[in-house]
Amino acid sequence: MKRLALAASSLIALTACTTSIEIERDFAAPGDSAVDALNAYYATVPDADLPSGPAYAKLDESKALTKVFVGSCHDEEREDTSMATMATEGADAFLFVGDNVYGDRDGRLYANFDLELAEVRESYTDLANDPVYQKLAANTPVLATWDDHDFGMNDFGGDFAGKMLSERIFEKFYDLQDSEAATRPGIYRSYMVGPEGQQTQIIMLDTRFFRSELTGTDDWGAPGKQRYLASEAPDQDMLGDAQWEWLEGELRKPADLRLLVTSIQVVPDVHGWEAWRQLPAERDRLYRLIEDTNAEGLVFVSGDRHTAFLYKDADRGAYPFYEITASSMNVAFASEPDSKEIDERQLGLGYAWANFGQIDIDWQGRQLTFSIRSETGETVRQQAISFDEIGAG
Repeated sequence: MKRLALAASSLIALTACTTSIEIERDFAAPGDSAVDALNAYYATVPDADLPSGPAYAKLDESKALTKVFVGSCHDEEREDTSMATMATEGADAFLFVGDNVYGDRDGRLYANFDLELAEVRESYTDLANDPVYQKLAANTPVLATWDDHDFGMNDFGGDFAGKMLSERIFEKFYDLQDSEAATRPGIYRSYMVGPEGQQTQIIMLDTRFFRSELTGTDDWGAPGKQRYLASEAPDQDMLGDAQWEWLEGELRKPADLRLLVTSIQVVPDVHGWEAWRQLPAERDRLYRLIEDTNAEGLVFVSGDRHTAFLYKDADRGAYPFYEITASSMNVAFASEPDSKEIDERQLGLGYAWANFGQIDIDWQGRQLTFSIRSETGETVRQQAISFDEIGAG
């Protein structure tokens, strides 16, 4: 548990001295743990010290969704043609599904364990001041969750010591301070959009705040083992008890279609990066919960991978589970557009250049369409899904 030990030692040092960052250090009462003391301090940080987002368009929950954008992995310090394309077109909603900023890019958080999250704050301020994001947010309601780089540190989960402040930053920036998410730890929440007969439930999961530590690879960089192995731990956890209980309640609500948003991928098995497959008992639990609650019409929406994929899991659920992975908006690494990664449940080749996703809902034709679009708007991958196949509507 090297990272957790680093967090603990850094916190003890933080509460004992005043040289690293200019805040009051005597908030640790005798007997308090360092993390408790840090959280007590975080509760006192004025809202005025946290970054504000731009003016956001409000989601019209009375109107049926017909067009939804999906995007992830946006570096606020780079030009983003994907965002500009979405801002020009507009949609009923934009699902911003993680790594929406890169708040750990310059290394301060790692080198100094900067628990004031100064770079995270600066990154959000940069995003708020971006005219392209301002235009997108003004025209298209933004529904966001986080992944590691906007949560705080690369690949961290529940062991990230700064998560309470990170949550406050997130909730203020995305105008969630009066939402259900602000009443509890974590940023998970849901929306029910559209009239009876055309209701879409959007479930925004938090796969960071509560997640147990992943199992490191025994063969760094090897295909299928790039960074992590599937955990055999009996106490592995992706969502935390409270979020699991909440999710069960959400899945029992009647809806015609469900978009389950998770920053990391659910379906694929072939790679060794972060994904639900690295906590296999938790993925099994998710699949069982969908079946036990009779939650039909559900599809997965994810990001994170710096490559876009479409999947169909036809053999592990009560009905076929489709997934759209839209990534990345402007942090692509590949020299060629076609990914060489192939999973047995993958639909076509992955698209490795800058992109965003689009979900079109045809209520009359009873069809859902997943599209991957290039940064300039061309459709490069597409999959039509019948409502009947997934029990929607």
